[in-house]
Amino acid sequence: MSSYKPHVIVLIGPTASGKTELAIEIAEYFKTRIHNVDSRQIYKFMDIGTAKPSEKQQKKIKHFLLDIKEPINPVNVKQFQEIAQKSITQEINKNNLPFLVGGSGLYMNSITKGFFVPNVPPQNNLRRQLEELGQQGCWELLKNCDPISTKKINFADHIRTIRALEVFYVTGKPISSQKVQKPPNWRILELGLDRDNLKERILQRTKNIFLSGIVEETEHLISQYGNNFPMLSTIGYLESKEVLNNHLTIDQAIEITSTKTVKFAKRQKTWFRNKNNPLWLDNKNLLKDAIIKIESFIG
Repeated sequence: MSSYKPHVIVLIGPTASGKTELAIEIAEYFKTRIHNVDSRQIYKFMDIGTAKPSEKQQKKIKHFLLDIKEPINPVNVKQFQEIAQKSITQEINKNNLPFLVGGSGLYMNSITKGFFVPNVPPQNNLRRQLEELGQQGCWELLKNCDPISTKKINFADHIRTIRALEVFYVTGKPISSQKVQKPPNWRILELGLDRDNLKERILQRTKNIFLSGIVEETEHLISQYGNNFPMLSTIGYLESKEVLNNHLTIDQAIEITSTKTVKFAKRQKTWFRNKNNPLWLDNKNLLKDAIIKIESFIG
């Protein structure tokens, strides 16, 4: 049996750190293509608020795993894992160098570390009941039936809280007890991107997404799917909804979105340092450092 393992490159980092731009430069240099691993960019029509690669960027470099589903049909981690691994395997079979880029740690690790999670389909009636109960009530339920998950899920993460409850009520077992690990047979180089000025970058990007039309994008999503579908709880979209309801001004929405995003980025950085331990790139010359590390890895 051959001991050869395909090479796979991964670039991770917090939101607004510049992953998309750097990834395109890397992909151009190595003549490869990008698999976007982002839990929101997988949805159609959520372009501005998720900072999805632009049409120009997508024409420059082929991107996979974008616009997989409409946002009314949420994709769970298990479903995404299966879609992503199939796409990556196709690249490997074509003798291409798979290049995974993203800030969604759980989604990325489901692919690269082979986490297996229960394949429980969405339970719409149960979800509606849990939505009505509110996050505080859901959190109390989760503490009773799956206290281990409350140590791994952030209190503010309503979507993952509901998902954990959904799995428990369908299977009768905590989601934390059903996760196993089966890593793919790949050699993986994990690069990390972080910035000293991340807070300023987040503020600037927040201003840009509001100037670029996230409020109008939110209005379109509401017209398509109604006022209460879960993806509207995403940072930026929730604040845009409040602007549309005249509960916030644009300036207030930018300030709140920026503050929330800074906190989110801190959680991402903690995740990557604790669960991934990537090779962090030198901010003085990101592209050069990435090329050196990748060339050394692939030989």
